[in-house]
Amino acid sequence: MIDQATLFTYVAILFGFVLIPGPAVIFTLAQASRSGTKVGVSTGFGIAAGDLVHTAMAVFGLSAIIQTSALAFTIVKIVGATYLLYLGIKAMFTKVETIELAGGKAVTAKQAFRQGAIAEITNPKTAMFFLAFLPQFVKPENGSAALQLTTLGVLFVLIGMGSTLLVAFSAGAMSRFLQRNQFVMRWQGKVVGCIYCALGVRLAFQEK
Repeated sequence: MIDQATLFTYVAILFGFVLIPGPAVIFTLAQASRSGTKVGVSTGFGIAAGDLVHTAMAVFGLSAIIQTSALAFTIVKIVGATYLLYLGIKAMFTKVETIELAGGKAVTAKQAFRQGAIAEITNPKTAMFFLAFLPQFVKPENGSAALQLTTLGVLFVLIGMGSTLLVAFSAGAMSRFLQRNQFVMRWQGKVVGCIYCALGVRLAFQEK
């Protein structure tokens, strides 16, 4: 079972992610703005379904590595932390373009769910993120690694889905806010980048 300190840290980081408008939030917001709340909600469920697939793949893949070798899993964690550092530095220095939420073709709820799920499942960056992110919070002394990974993954999906559903229901107000306050999008990359880098540094100090 995951210890309380690790779980608290993990959940706090997740809330840090969901409070910052990322790709899933912007996609849900665009769908809801164009086609209504129902479509936005379906988009959120589709994204969550895609994240569940990534969670399952991460659990099976990482569990196999752990069963093979504790050293191999440590290497995976270090490589993952390095990848998060790379993402963090890249996010802090990448220029974010002004978002455009207007326009586009309206879709049905069924189409929105399918689009959200397919976009999330087929995104290799999402797969890499799960493989890099989840192992940072797995500790051998906390018992079954597979159970820890599953718990972490499901929490990620639930909190992320809560975020996208909130966006779907408040799409109008949030869309107007982001259009008036473009600095939010300009700074979100820097904030997310800092979170990624902090995770990488956290592991570096943890290993010492």
